[in-house]
Amino acid sequence: MTSAAEMPASSGSTLTLHSDPNNTKETDPLRKANGVYVAVHGHFYQPPRENPYLDAIERQPSAAPFHDWNERIHWECYRPNAFARVLNDQGEVVGIVNNYEYFSFNIGPTLMSWLERYDVEVYQRILEADAKSSQRLHGHGNAIAQVYNHIIMPLANERDKYTQIRWGKEDFRSRFGRDPEGMWLAETAVDYATLEALVAEGIRFIVLAPSQALRCRPLPTQDHPHSEWIEVGGSQIDSTRPY
Repeated sequence: MTSAAEMPASSGSTLTLHSDPNNTKETDPLRKANGVYVAVHGHFYQPPRENPYLDAIERQPSAAPFHDWNERIHWECYRPNAFARVLNDQGEVVGIVNNYEYFSFNIGPTLMSWLERYDVEVYQRILEADAKSSQRLHGHGNAIAQVYNHIIMPLANERDKYTQIRWGKEDFRSRFGRDPEGMWLAETAVDYATLEALVAEGIRFIVLAPSQALRCRPLPTQDHPHSEWIEVGGSQIDSTRPY
């Protein structure tokens, strides 16, 4: 939503920072749209739960009646989003929708590996959803990448920052067949060194919270080609408009 903003290191989940100076109303039909839009982002992640000696997930009683928490959350969230039911007034199923085709999402590499192994049908639905959304949105697919191991990036040294970003990009590319435009940061924690690494690696936007914006400036116009920075600390930023 913004092309220039300064952010302190903190965490949240609702503000998207995006810059695309090459797209104009003349070249991108998406920017001719009018009306009110709501963006929904799904952050999907599970850590590796396998016993390294067995290469298998052991039973987790707290996830009952399912075998483990990956399986439980999968049947309560990941699979229902791949086969969302559309009901009529009588509660009858009148259609099945792949929600991944219609909202922004990231899925951690460890979770994607689990899905590929345990429910390849859902795994393929996710890949197909991104391909269809990319075709519909002129190359901008719904899926974004994630830092590989879900580490807190401000706590990582420079080498680990680049490793997490590069591994996340490569895993994304191997699955979705394209380079990621955006990347999810664990807990949306960020610092300037992380932003510099993301820019150097070609990442164009991340998802942050309104509380993480320190300053912003409106997009330049013909009457005001050089807009001034505005202090918006303490969640004062209006997140319903671009900057």
